[in-house]
Amino acid sequence: MRDWRAAPFVVAVLTLTLTPARADDGAIIARWYSALLVADRTGLSELLADDVRIKLDDLGVVQSKQEFIASIDEWKGAVASAAIRHRIEKSEAGVTTVIACYDFPNNDMLMQETFAVTGNRITATSQAAIAENCDGF
Repeated sequence: MRDWRAAPFVVAVLTLTLTPARADDGAIIARWYSALLVADRTGLSELLADDVRIKLDDLGVVQSKQEFIASIDEWKGAVASAAIRHRIEKSEAGVTTVIACYDFPNNDMLMQETFAVTGNRITATSQAAIAENCDGF
């Protein structure tokens, strides 16, 4: 017969070993928004896996890493004087869901974004508008 009194300890240890992975994903996502806000091509490129797929649901577009990085020059003009606030809503099965407020000088928009992260790289992300303003963010 086994001694089951050790089970709570084993569960606690396993929980602690899994927590850093989620924390790392949160740090990667925070770096993503920081780089996105200043249109940092190098920083964004370092965060993205080579085979990443970036899905912009509202536009019906799926971009490769190269296509996304090539679009950063256009984004740089749009994001000047803007702010991006985000909060992680949930993280499960390797996918983190984020609510982000893109606060531009003349308007704002609330987005739901998902990130799949593997090996400290974003392997997939999607973005969809959920409101035309950030009221209540």
